[in-house]
Amino acid sequence: MDNKKEKILFSREEIDKRVKEMGKELSQQYKDRDLVIVSLLRGSFVFTADLAREMSIPVEIEFMTTASYGNEEVSSGIVKILQDVRGSLKGKDVLIVDDIIDTGHTLKKVIEHLEAKEPDTIKVCVMLDKPSRRQVDLEPDYVGYEIPDVFIVGYGLNYGDYFRNVPYIFTFE
Repeated sequence: MDNKKEKILFSREEIDKRVKEMGKELSQQYKDRDLVIVSLLRGSFVFTADLAREMSIPVEIEFMTTASYGNEEVSSGIVKILQDVRGSLKGKDVLIVDDIIDTGHTLKKVIEHLEAKEPDTIKVCVMLDKPSRRQVDLEPDYVGYEIPDVFIVGYGLNYGDYFRNVPYIFTFE
């Protein structure tokens, strides 16, 4: 990637502002509810941490690890659950937090998996929505930004094992 130039899509400041707005909206939506955030590792860890800190209500945070990309730029379409939530979701409101939805296969599999745990509700919150690549009938409930069909990295999103720590979202020109 040394010879490719970065094109910033969302600056650190833009992301901070949007996450604050989302945290406020979610706090109002889930006020007086028993909310469990289920963060999909590894891509959503930065977004989840920032979002949870912007919420003014008590939340429980769980983690799941899924795999569908490997080191590729496109999803294989085959979703594996590598790590499940540890606590009970029965009777609780679940907010699945992910970095991006494109084909929708991962989130569909996660929703189906979590439905068996009998939560009251399940909703989806993503930082980025790439609707042009959707292959399943699934729309997220909360979206940071809608993006075109470009490969993006930064703010938790990786290329290979790198770039998750970059505080902004970019593509390569």
